Amino acid sequence: MTGRNLITDVQNTWCPGCGNFTIQHTLKALLDGWEKEGRSLDNVVLVSGIGCHAKIADYLNINSFYSLHGRTIPVATGIKLANPDLTVICCCGDGDCYAEGLDHLVFAAKRNIDITVIVHDNRVYGLTTGQYTPTSPLGFKGKSTPSGTAELPLNPVELMLACGATFIARGYTKKMDQLKTLIREGVAHKGFSFIDVLQICATFFPAADYYTPRVYEPADHDPADFQKACLLAREWDYNSDARIALGVLYRKSMPGFGERVAVPNRTASEREQAVRDIIAARI
Repeated sequence: MTGRNLITDVQNTWCPGCGNFTIQHTLKALLDGWEKEGRSLDNVVLVSGIGCHAKIADYLNINSFYSLHGRTIPVATGIKLANPDLTVICCCGDGDCYAEGLDHLVFAAKRNIDITVIVHDNRVYGLTTGQYTPTSPLGFKGKSTPSGTAELPLNPVELMLACGATFIARGYTKKMDQLKTLIREGVAHKGFSFIDVLQICATFFPAADYYTPRVYEPADHDPADFQKACLLAREWDYNSDARIALGVLYRKSMPGFGERVAVPNRTASEREQAVRDIIAARI
């Protein structure tokens, strides 16, 4: 279908100033561009989880799948392996992806599944009104930790480097143009693409005054340099008062999981009929 209105008429319930708006309109701009290039949006699938971020599946008029909490990545993996012709974009929250769904993230990176994972990292559980997540800073005071959390945050960028992800980037919702470039490059990458997006939660973690003076784009960084990528990842540990590198931090070309696994060479209609035959045999 072409010429579609990419923003649905579903009432938007995000808070004013929420960084999700930036991610939504960044994806809309990319989808608009792809459609103008003659690319069918019928071949694009958006998978979301549970949380404020997940409402993006209500607001963008494309094929979408609401998964269970923490299960966005295995659903996206199944969709991609079942139909490799699809472009699969996975939108997760930091509580969704780095807590209950962390094991799925690790193995998707390890296997180099050809999906793009965009983490709406606002560093707080916003939908349930302000509990700490794996990336919340030490001392974060929320509904579940009124005296401040005693845990140090997870560094997801460093973790993805350790897991073998072949495309690792970090964006910021106050830098929409750069974010658009990162997502475009992530989708174009053949293999597992991971983009941690520092997102503003205007209600429970309004951190723009913290992020804006610290973020920067490293000059002359070669994303193929793994050691430099490690240094950039460790420069800011999601807790310290340090500079925060944005952009493509690491990129490597290698065969994806789908290329290593023998899949019958069938057309989409043949695959569909095979599924129908399996279902019919069990009814």
